[in-house]
Parts: sequence; C-alpha cells; structure tokens
Amino acid sequence: MNHTPRIRAVSCIALFVSLSVVATACGEPDRHPLSAAPYDAARQVSLNAESGATKVDPDKPLEVTSKGDGGRITDVTVTDGAGHYLAGELAADGVRWRSTAPLAAGVKYTVRVSTEDDDGAPGVRTLFFETAPAKRFLTAEFGPKAGTYGVGQPITAELSLAVAEGRGRQVVERALKVSSKPAVKGSWHWVDDKTLHYRPEEYWPVGATVNVTSNLQGVKVAGKLYGGRSKPLKITIGDRLEAVADAASHTMTVKRNGEVIKTLPVTTGKPGFETRNGIKVVLAKEYFVRMRSTSIGIAAGSSESYDLPVYYATRVTWSGEYVHAAPWSVGSQGAANVSHGCIGLSTSNAKWFFETVREGDIVEVVNSYGNMMDTFGNGFGDWNLSWDKWREGSALVPGSEASNGNVTAVSARLRPVF
Repeated sequence: MNHTPRIRAVSCIALFVSLSVVATACGEPDRHPLSAAPYDAARQVSLNAESGATKVDPDKPLEVTSKGDGGRITDVTVTDGAGHYLAGELAADGVRWRSTAPLAAGVKYTVRVSTEDDDGAPGVRTLFFETAPAKRFLTAEFGPKAGTYGVGQPITAELSLAVAEGRGRQVVERALKVSSKPAVKGSWHWVDDKTLHYRPEEYWPVGATVNVTSNLQGVKVAGKLYGGRSKPLKITIGDRLEAVADAASHTMTVKRNGEVIKTLPVTTGKPGFETRNGIKVVLAKEYFVRMRSTSIGIAAGSSESYDLPVYYATRVTWSGEYVHAAPWSVGSQGAANVSHGCIGLSTSNAKWFFETVREGDIVEVVNSYGNMMDTFGNGFGDWNLSWDKWREGSALVPGSEASNGNVTAVSARLRPVF
C-alpha cells in the first residue's frame, strides 16, 4: 500500500524539544504522526457502480466492498446533488457496505468511503456515479389553481398513474408536502388509486398561506415506476364565511369570522327532491345557468317539468345543486320547501350571496329529509368525515385501509337537482 505503516510502540523516554518538534531517545522514529493526511484508498475499496461507468440501474442496491488486502471500511457516506443521504448498513467486519434505501433514478451520487489498514492508518476515497433515468414517471397535478379561497377548500392531487399498493402509496404521500403559515395539523386522504385530498383537522385559519410541493422526482414508487417533476401550488385563505341553510326554518344564516352578517329567507327541496344534508364547499359561481328538467330525468310536459333561466347561481355539487335566484318561489321562501333540491332566494338576496362568497366557502344544510352529502365524487364533502375517519384514509396510518391498498375508486352518485 502507498502509505506509512502504523507507528510501533517504543519503550524509551521521549525528549520534547518543543511543541512542534518531537524526537525519540532510542528506537524507531515516528513516521506516522496523527496530523498526517489519510492515504488514498483507491486500491482498497471497490464499488458496484464505478466512476465513469455506464449509468447504473437504480433498481439495484449500491455496494461498497473492501478488496481484502489487509484493510476494512469504517464509514460510507452517499449523497445526491441536493445533499440527501442514501441510507445503508456497514457489516460488522467492515468488509461490505450496502444501501438499504432505493436509489433515485436519473441522479448523480457522490460516495465518500473511509477505511483503515491493519496498522490503523486512515484512508479515504471519493467516487462518483449516475443512475439511469426512469422509463415511467409518476407526477401529481395539484388543485385548486393558485388564488384566494375560503377556509373549507381542500387541496387535491391527481396522479398521472394509479398507485394501488400500500407501500407505494406511502412513498407518494411522504413526498407530497403541504405547509401553511400559520401551521396546522392536516393529512392526505386517498380517495381512489389516482386521487388524494388534503385538509386540516379544522378549517384553514383565516389569512393562511398554503404551499404544496412534491419531492417525488427520481424517487422509486413501486416496481420500475419513479416520480417525475410536479408543478408546485400556492394559495391563500380569505375570511371564514359559513352559510347554514335550515330546511326546517326555511332560513339561511350567513356568518363571517364567527359573526352573523345576514339571515335570508330560503326554500329548499320539496318531497322527492330533498336537498342533501351536510357540509358542502362552494365549487364555482355562474352568473347565468339554463336549467331544464330533462337533465334530471323529468320528461318534458310532465307536472314537474321546467325550463328556466337562472341567475346568480353558486354551485355546491357537481350534479347541479346551487344556491341561486328563484324569483318564481319568493312567496314560499321563508315558509315552505318547493324547489327541486336547490336553495332558492330572491334575486336581490341571491345577488348579495353571489357577490359575497368565494370558492372554498362553506354551505351547510341542516334539518332536511334528504340524504347526506357524498364525501367524494359530487363536490367536496370532505368535512363530513370526523378527523379520525379522515386519518383512516392516509397510507401513513398503520392498519388503515389506504396503507393496505384497499381504497377503491369513488363512484359518484350524481343525481342532478335544481
């Protein structure tokens, strides 16, 4: 080896001439002071992905081995270009180090190996290699689009490919990061194999800033599927605006940041067309909508048929439930439920509501004889799940359905109502 052997002990009296010069009275001279630089361990270690070699398969573990010529490995550090460490284990005899975490695809790595020889002299070797790029990429498209939303707005992630296996879901969920200022406790929930929703335990704080990012790029998800680059998202949260429509009292109470700002007379769904109960989130605002009974299966010419121009329509379900102007039912508003499922107001009140709310605001219906709002598939019914139930949809919760890969695709029960 091209290094000085370890110093042998000498049994003589040392004479210290000065702090920087040391001489021995007898025996062999000290040829390896502690301040000596580590020797080059190039001939002592080998890597199964040598520097300059063809790009290596990221599906294979990385191995660093001692060539067995009288030395051993004492430490191995592997980092990527971003400074992330690759986990691994060193054998007790120092003969082999092996990675325990998967390599990323299309990434350059730096390997720093520390060694020592039979005499205990330290050595070091730095090597480089690059993994081959992935052939299949998984990306996430975050929603909603950038902007300001109400406190009930969930974050959505639509994956480019299905991830059904529990371990792969864990990788994905760990890589999809949601942070907010002020900080909140929140969780992802697997809606189906390609869709995740994120919400806090409670509604978002007023004025919060929410950032969503993905650390999936290059990360192995499952099999030969690796993460690709995903566009980050930033949204802000406005005032806490909640509207509670009581089908029994035929009123809708609107609160801003906990204070009642208006109570409006309304009508909700009549028997056979009852408005869904539960918490809904404003999905969109449409100044004009043409509402036809044929779109919900009511034949033209029947006693229930209609074809109406509707203004100031605030959508709360994809199947067609709105808060909208219904001038034809003003006589019943505040007194009876006569709609086909929507919340009807006078034109002036509907205009005020339309101009007051934004996407992500809360509309809750109570005391209706209708079914509960669907949790998924017909808008955002996310808040109708308790926090414990919501967490059961996370693949990071041990024993949850999502961690076992048992979440099935949502089948939306879309019954258009107006």
